[in-house]
Amino acid sequence: QVQLVESGGGLVQPGGSLTLSCAVSGSASSISTMGWYRQAPGRQRELVATITRRGSTEYSESVKGRFTISRDNIKNTVYLQMNSLKPEDTAVYYCNAFILNKNYWGQGTQVTVSS
Repeated sequence: QVQLVESGGGLVQPGGSLTLSCAVSGSASSISTMGWYRQAPGRQRELVATITRRGSTEYSESVKGRFTISRDNIKNTVYLQMNSLKPEDTAVYYCNAFILNKNYWGQGTQVTVSS
């Protein structure tokens, strides 16, 4: 059974930094693309960043230059380093993994950017 477990969310002041982690268990050797998405209250879930197994990355325009996605294929873990955080980054962040032609999601972790 595939499970994605996220950690690292919390409350941070504007301009601060946080790092999210997501560990994947079960069928981990078949993970292809991994990514982070977020959903703010009253809004649809949106893409933040993705990374392929070989390390190719894509970012939404709103986070480009501030966030960095990375992964450890040995630990089956994906990370999201978030710098220069803004209040509009406040959302529940979800980890995603594409495994054997199926999407899997984590339970979500809250990130709140506020003074």
